[in-house]
Amino acid sequence: MTLKVGIIGCGSIANHRHLPEYAAHKDVEIVAVCDRVEERAQAAASQYGGKVYSDYKELLADANVEAVSVCTPNYLHAPISVDALNAGKHVLCEKPMATSLEEAEQMISAAEKNGKKLMIGHNQRFVPSHEKAREIIANGELGKVYSFRTAFGHPGPEGWSVDGKDSWFFRKDEAFIGAMGDLGVHKTDLIRYILGEEVTEVAAFVETSAKEFSTVDDTAVLSLKTESGIIGTLAASWSYTAKEDNSTIVYGEKGILRLEDDPQYSLVAQYTNGSVVRYELGQIQTNDSGGQNNSHVIEKFVESVQNDTQPLVSGEEGKRSLAVVLAALESNEKKIIAKVKAGVLA
Repeated sequence: MTLKVGIIGCGSIANHRHLPEYAAHKDVEIVAVCDRVEERAQAAASQYGGKVYSDYKELLADANVEAVSVCTPNYLHAPISVDALNAGKHVLCEKPMATSLEEAEQMISAAEKNGKKLMIGHNQRFVPSHEKAREIIANGELGKVYSFRTAFGHPGPEGWSVDGKDSWFFRKDEAFIGAMGDLGVHKTDLIRYILGEEVTEVAAFVETSAKEFSTVDDTAVLSLKTESGIIGTLAASWSYTAKEDNSTIVYGEKGILRLEDDPQYSLVAQYTNGSVVRYELGQIQTNDSGGQNNSHVIEKFVESVQNDTQPLVSGEEGKRSLAVVLAALESNEKKIIAKVKAGVLA
């Protein structure tokens, strides 16, 4: 059965991920595209097909559309997703899913009320090295986990955003948060996923140090503590000017896991008994050539709609990863160790 989808927002993430991955899926037809800048929607339609809209509410009124991807600036994620769910559409929303826990809960409630799927685009869960690390930790091969460090940094969105330095990414009223929302929320989601437990406390420094034209953060360093007492650091930055860093290292009783840290091997397991296992699992996805060209997010979303199963990154999961970022902002602002609030739906 063919799923008829519409894409709301035809900027960088739509063009790098959503449009090509939907187009490559045998069970999907792109029937509508929308952007406030109509030329962008026109360009998407000329390449991938679909009716062109400049107002998302008109797209949602199109009975032909069964599911949508929300690829807009962050502050519009929640209102558009809620409108789409209330219009009877399944929703795949980019991260961060919302700008507050209240908004995230409105999205979750709308999905439940309308019996529709809500999935959040946390693609790091589907990176082979990350899946393997989760498995190794879950089956006890690493023994007790003591600590971790994870980082996601690159030179910033001006290099790939359709608007360059004028992008919404740098405007607080549209982006809500900067590198912490663009990159940090990926890593809060990843740490929760590979460790299999929740983050409970956060201490953070969140700064704007590299982009003088920006009104959002571009460099953040967090200390995190999980429910079982694992402590670690998370760095999110748009100030890594020479090369992207997307690595994670997990330190355990029986060894160390290095994820996306070695240029050749996506996962290196170093054990205390001296053995080293190197996994070649394919590269992490990137917008640069040579990287993984399928984020698996679209196929997993389509699968959950087709099979009527819970999306692999549900609204609840997206909310819990957002909650860690919100705690980081509170920690930085109040100069406290902030407790992660799970919200009323937890």
